[in-house]
Amino acid sequence: MKSLPLKPPDISDSSFINQIILRYFEDSDFKKTVDSFNDRYLYWDELIYRIQDDEERLETWTAMKVVRSQKMEQVPYPLLKMEYSTIPAMQKSLHLFDRHLSGTIQIQNRSLHLDKRYIFSSLIEEAIASSILEGAVTTRKEARIMIEQKKKPKNHGEQMVLNNYNTLQMIIEKKEDRLTPDLIQDIQWMVTKDTIYPADVGHFRNSNDVRVMDVVNNVVYHVPPDFQEISPYIEQVCEFANRDDEEKFIHPIIKGIIIHFLVGYIHPFNDGNGRTARSLFYWYTLSRGYWLMEYLSISRNILKTKGKYALASLYTEFDQLDLTYFIRYQINCMNEALDDLIQYIEDKQEQQKKSQEMVRLDKNITPRQGEILTEMMEAPGQLFTIYQIAERFNVVYQTARTDLMHLEELGYVVKEKRGKGLYFYYKEICEDI
Repeated sequence: MKSLPLKPPDISDSSFINQIILRYFEDSDFKKTVDSFNDRYLYWDELIYRIQDDEERLETWTAMKVVRSQKMEQVPYPLLKMEYSTIPAMQKSLHLFDRHLSGTIQIQNRSLHLDKRYIFSSLIEEAIASSILEGAVTTRKEARIMIEQKKKPKNHGEQMVLNNYNTLQMIIEKKEDRLTPDLIQDIQWMVTKDTIYPADVGHFRNSNDVRVMDVVNNVVYHVPPDFQEISPYIEQVCEFANRDDEEKFIHPIIKGIIIHFLVGYIHPFNDGNGRTARSLFYWYTLSRGYWLMEYLSISRNILKTKGKYALASLYTEFDQLDLTYFIRYQINCMNEALDDLIQYIEDKQEQQKKSQEMVRLDKNITPRQGEILTEMMEAPGQLFTIYQIAERFNVVYQTARTDLMHLEELGYVVKEKRGKGLYFYYKEICEDI
């Protein structure tokens, strides 16, 4: 981003607010414009090309802010005055996420059932995308092979991916724990170890040398709070996360997104803040029973719209910490991640149909072996290890070895020894070569 968005004008001292409110109720066209812009929750500088006249633009913005103020919810976080509004599109999405707590996803009256293999695939995708967001240089293919075959990382980028993958597994295990400063530092330690300066791993920063900026264009996005304020800020984040206030209910998805924003805003570490923030979002939503989060790769969708990710944070900070911009963006990414998941499951279920047909034609193959064979057939040229199949199909090493050896005995796959390892591939590949 070469330049920052324009900051909204200060309307708190506007002497003509009452006139604008009167116009809002009396001028139906004006009201329609204001309501339309608020439904989309446009930011100030998004009005510039929509309304050419400066005075009309200011009046429209003033009316938008007044109407928004009537629907705002205050966030119980004493150190910062934050608020948000649940606009209709967000409410619809939150309802959709809530519906999926039953354990199945309903598509046209059909149930799409999930198993551990989908979790494994989504964890890898999330680990890769979150790493690339922070500058990791690697390919999805190489990173996936590294994790599935339990190889050691060959470079800095692969180490970032492995760290993120291990962190996601760790937060699933700790989803019943309360949030503490130590847990936040443990998460940062896990996502950054062997990728940044050792002194910055697992410790809150002790200076004000950190800036969130575009180094190429020399644009500073955000100046975090003084390092001496980190402790009280983080203590309040933990209190906010652990408190279930019945009188001041905040939807768990929204609360998780607010925690994400707060960690980015406080920037408590010299490095790894983004990865830590996204991990904490996963931890919080999982801790509140949202099993679906285990299957969603949200960072993959953030990566596709990285510029909008930055803008959502800036809009919130520049517009009096109105979190609606950031919440709306994150929910949109969740919607896209859910769509990706549904498509992935439908593709896998189609693959299962093919494997079932294979089992029907050859009684010597078990259903799982049919799925393994179908997977190998749909990845021409790819070599598979026993570890890889064990991880991908959620079975122990010996079971995966038995399946592959059996498929080799039946003539479906070829076994090849390379160095110390055994590799398997679909036999048709060998014949084509």
